[in-house]
Amino acid sequence: MNVRRRLAASRINTAGIAVAAATALTLGSLSACSSDSSAADGDSSGKLDVVASFYPLQFLAERIGGNHVDVSTLTEPGQEPHDLEISAKQTAQLQESDVALYLKNLQPSVDDAVAQSEIKTKIDAATLTSLEKHGNEVGGHAAEHDDHEGEEGSGEDPHIWLDPVKYAEVAEGVGKAFEKADPDNAADYKKNTADLVKELDGLNTQFEDGLKNTKTKVFITTHAAFGYLAERYGLTEEAINGLDPESEPSANRVKDLEKMAKADGVSTVFYETLVSDKTAKTIAADADLRTDVLDPIEGITEKSRGDDYFQVMEANLKALQSALGAK
Repeated sequence: MNVRRRLAASRINTAGIAVAAATALTLGSLSACSSDSSAADGDSSGKLDVVASFYPLQFLAERIGGNHVDVSTLTEPGQEPHDLEISAKQTAQLQESDVALYLKNLQPSVDDAVAQSEIKTKIDAATLTSLEKHGNEVGGHAAEHDDHEGEEGSGEDPHIWLDPVKYAEVAEGVGKAFEKADPDNAADYKKNTADLVKELDGLNTQFEDGLKNTKTKVFITTHAAFGYLAERYGLTEEAINGLDPESEPSANRVKDLEKMAKADGVSTVFYETLVSDKTAKTIAADADLRTDVLDPIEGITEKSRGDDYFQVMEANLKALQSALGAK
């Protein structure tokens, strides 16, 4: 009996070991599958998770980060970035990111969310170049409503990306921040930044050469988004509105624009893709001017004249050359 019991116990013990081994193998396989799935989903990909506030910064992050970053944007294509109010879901997305890339005073709701977050790397593009005050230029001073505290806060013009030189300065700052946040891939960030800056230098040369000789240096836009571009290339932007694209011009402002257009040989009133063109077309009709698109590139949509920043900027150059009578 003792021999039989020992044999039975031995069989039970052996079976237990086999079951335990099989269970361990199964759990190991499941764990491996789970790990592979997480990596495929990007949860454990090791990539830098970057949240950009709107398109121009998203474009920089994607070009500089390359394959080492996952980039998302808080401003959907077609949405006017000045009007953005981020949702609870977007706030949570921001909180979970590695890097927040934004432009302070352009989107107050983003500023608040970033300030309250515990994100390790916060990159404010406004600190990477110098900002200036721009507005309506008729009479040599900004329009009265531009002196008031508005969504741009200090009144400084945030549209730095429309000047290729300033945009390149921002790109260099973003590249350095990425290198610091992810030192293992610093060499790639450095190379990608250098390539992008070189391309922006080429764009600057295109604008310099293309706008050097024109019949007039004055152009009219719906809102004062092109102050940096105008200053860079020796032009004068006359904005129907100030920095706020949704504001309405006064009757006196409209009269001033019509007089100025006649005096300076202005042929075109420019409007943009993300804001109503009604005011621009009304002024153009009253002053017997034509209309065209000058895109502030705050987002890429089906209406955009190009698929990315460079293509739309080149379309803007052609529009300006036509309006200004480039020789």
